[in-house]
Amino acid sequence: MIFPSSFKTITILGSTGSVGQQTVDVLLANPGRFQIEALVAGNNIELLIAQAKQLHPKLVVSAYAANKAKLEQELKPLGILVEAGPDAVLAAASRAVDVCVAGIVGFAGLAPTFAALKAAKRLAFVSKECLVCAGDLFLNEAAKNNCEIIPTDSEHSAIFQLIEDNNRAAIDKITLTASGGPFLGFTSEQLRAIKPAQAIAHPVWRMGKKISVDSATLFNKGLEVIEAHYLFALPSEKIDVVIHPEGVIHSLVSYQDGSTLAQMGPPDMRIPISYALFYPNRMEFPHAKLDLAKLSRLNFLPPDHGRFPSLNLCRAALAQKGMAPLTLNAANEVAVDRFLSQDIDFINIFSLVADMLELATAKPQWSQNPTDLHHMIEFDAWVREQSKSWQPKSTASLATA
Repeated sequence: MIFPSSFKTITILGSTGSVGQQTVDVLLANPGRFQIEALVAGNNIELLIAQAKQLHPKLVVSAYAANKAKLEQELKPLGILVEAGPDAVLAAASRAVDVCVAGIVGFAGLAPTFAALKAAKRLAFVSKECLVCAGDLFLNEAAKNNCEIIPTDSEHSAIFQLIEDNNRAAIDKITLTASGGPFLGFTSEQLRAIKPAQAIAHPVWRMGKKISVDSATLFNKGLEVIEAHYLFALPSEKIDVVIHPEGVIHSLVSYQDGSTLAQMGPPDMRIPISYALFYPNRMEFPHAKLDLAKLSRLNFLPPDHGRFPSLNLCRAALAQKGMAPLTLNAANEVAVDRFLSQDIDFINIFSLVADMLELATAKPQWSQNPTDLHHMIEFDAWVREQSKSWQPKSTASLATA
């Protein structure tokens, strides 16, 4: 196989996170394919140091200035440049590379990912919050800088692989699959008693805490509906969601002639990551392959919008545009943090987000589409402040069992 010579350098934003770690796995399985420009991470410096010793990047960056001395002690003797702090993160994201993996979770990934759009030839795109909070602004910036975006979420990678570019007008709908998380079939009373340790124990995927909780609430799938709207220029009504507990079919594309194409594979994020790094080629990777003979059956269920109102909240935010998607994202991030800290119950996550969406309508900027990062950061900070002080009503309104 001929490997394209133009793709040689790579930066990983969020290298110690779930996606970052799995990107490192892919790179280690393909030695010599990439020169590592920069590894950027947060506070997990022991893992960051270990990654740097494995991959020998030119630059290692922690988002926290206090970590610089420890990193320099370990990595300077190896000839690796070390920087730390928020400005250093932006500078690392701004280094010219062939591929940048945008793996910083949440709104925190917005500024670095926007910086990467101006410097990278290709963005392996995982930070869905960029499109959720600033869809049009983000896509316009990518087009202006001629940055190729390759979706790297398993569902959006699947759609990307299935869509025929010359026949997009013939698409009837796309369907994103969701595992349903660990609480599929739980009654309302059971949902009220959920503890953080249960919510982060995903039954199918290997993911971080925040996205595991989002999977459990189905907010992750709602955010992915918004992401798909922007990535594939499809209205909400052409983006369906179905519960598929086995996590084998990652997405489907249905065409007007009645045919439906499905992308299948083991539930392993290293597959879409590898696809994004090496596209249009496909590289060998030593992971378990799909064995159809061992699959006794595949199950599909409609989402339960009563117990899990997140999908409807996300679709409503998408329909409203303006600051509604940003509000939804910020409120959900705070709600998840408060749940993980055992400050609110699992079912309060839905109520907090719904109340913040209603509260934010009174802000003058509510109906304005984001025009710059400063504008967005200010509004995001206001939503977070309100969300942190939110208190649940005496009874939560979930559908009864």
